[in-house]
Amino acid sequence: MKNFHPTCDMNGSQLTELPDDSEQLRPHVVSLRRAALQADDLSAVETFSDGFLIRFLRARDFDLTLSLKVQNLRLPAGSPASRKVLRDRTGSWNPKDWSAFQVFRVSLMTSEIISRETETQRRGLKAIFDLKGWSLGHALQINPSLARKISSVLSDSFPLKVRGIHLVNEPMFFRPVFAMIRPFLPDKIKQRVHMHGTDFHRTLSDFFSPDVLPPEYGGEGLGIEEVCQAWTQELFQSESLLKQIFTFELTVFLLHF
Repeated sequence: MKNFHPTCDMNGSQLTELPDDSEQLRPHVVSLRRAALQADDLSAVETFSDGFLIRFLRARDFDLTLSLKVQNLRLPAGSPASRKVLRDRTGSWNPKDWSAFQVFRVSLMTSEIISRETETQRRGLKAIFDLKGWSLGHALQINPSLARKISSVLSDSFPLKVRGIHLVNEPMFFRPVFAMIRPFLPDKIKQRVHMHGTDFHRTLSDFFSPDVLPPEYGGEGLGIEEVCQAWTQELFQSESLLKQIFTFELTVFLLHF
């Protein structure tokens, strides 16, 4: 495959701040589209929207080679939806009713909705995973194959900049689970993983401003239940999009493993 290098005086960080319709983004979009269409495993794809391609360019600070690597998942284009803080109460998952693989698929679908927001593309995302209630049954669901998929999403298979991963209320037996995932992660992601334990009320404030943390985590933002209700409504409003993702995007993603 040929290499394409658009000429531009701006660096990746500066390009990321430009609006989608900026003429200065145009040569980068054209080059990524051309490179994607020439890739062997994308030869059947006829076109990509500008907005779709810009998501992948922003995710890798307009580095064409890295953007194409993420792009190769062939996620379909769609209409777009400050840096997000994703709060995930992983401990609420009942492993008797839902497998870890099913939970992972749901996480991918919701992450796809989040990644459509322009400011999130620019600023990236921080995640807080609350493992209160995690049991040995949860841990036994995580196998090397799933660990590899999770690592791939965190490192180079999804158009989002992961700025931080924060674990709270994690039990001791979670550490062997993370040890299974850790070897697959690039160094920059390893450095952004923080385990806060049960003392998270004190330590989370080192990474988050009070206005984005719920009162349950020592912050001044909206409560967890209120946020969950708002997010549930957003998911209901995105029903058609979720069906599209379920039938196309995840099928393609899973074929890569």
